[in-house]
Amino acid sequence: MTSLTVQRRAAGTRRRRRFSATSPSWLFAAPALVVYALVVLYPAAAGVVYAFTDWSGIGQDMSFVGLANFGALLNDEQAMGSIGNTLLLTVAIVAVQNGVGLLLALGVNAKLKSRALLRVIFFAPVVVSPVMVAFLWKYVYNPDPSAGLNGLLGLSVDWLGDPSVALWSIAGMVVWQYAGYSMVIFLAGLEGVPKELHEAAMIDGAGTFQRFRYVTWPLLAPAVTINLMLSTIGGLKLFDQIFAATNGGPGYATETLSTVLYKQAFVFGKFGYSTAIALVLALFVAAVSLVQVYYLRNREVSA
Repeated sequence: MTSLTVQRRAAGTRRRRRFSATSPSWLFAAPALVVYALVVLYPAAAGVVYAFTDWSGIGQDMSFVGLANFGALLNDEQAMGSIGNTLLLTVAIVAVQNGVGLLLALGVNAKLKSRALLRVIFFAPVVVSPVMVAFLWKYVYNPDPSAGLNGLLGLSVDWLGDPSVALWSIAGMVVWQYAGYSMVIFLAGLEGVPKELHEAAMIDGAGTFQRFRYVTWPLLAPAVTINLMLSTIGGLKLFDQIFAATNGGPGYATETLSTVLYKQAFVFGKFGYSTAIALVLALFVAAVSLVQVYYLRNREVSA
């Protein structure tokens, strides 16, 4: 290797170093930002535009209709009923999923020989496809009194066919699948609680519940924030399990905003109206998330 080649390589190395030192940091993320803009931002912006049109989803024929789609949403009994179902389903999922996840985390965090195996067992449903879970639970919810959950409990309930029970049956299905996910997040929070604090509380005479109330629970605030936000967003946009298990039935008992906008787009061909519903859902999820972040972050600080 000649001295000229060595000098050229050294000069090239110095130029690269100067470029790295002087170039803005966002330049390195530019390729990923371009892909994100094409895949996420552009379709989202196009969806906002379509929400104010009467586009049928086929061809380029469309006309601007202003707020007509949103007015139709307010007068659509099926869509307005789906909002109530969405909220009820979300509240049930958030409350039960996080409660069960916390109990599972406290259980497997104890000094058990099989705790590693239990963690795997409880987390296993999370990695299963939601559609597969829905079909599995359709067998569990078999209305035959001698089969599935009815046979186990000695009941004769039509879990997915009774309008008064179907929505809660969907909630139970979702909780079964994702309680393990909440458990893992709570476990991460529990492992961050210093053992010295528990030992000091025990020396002071605090019982199990008092140690949890005054030591563990305040330090779990970040894990609670993450779990509540994830489960709330998941509940508000839930679609797969409902579509595979009941398709929004019986009647409109399990219809949610996600299933309504799907049917309006791909069954009735009203893409403009469906994107208006999707826009309302996105804004609602964003608003709920912001309120949760504000409240829960303040709770973390005060804890």
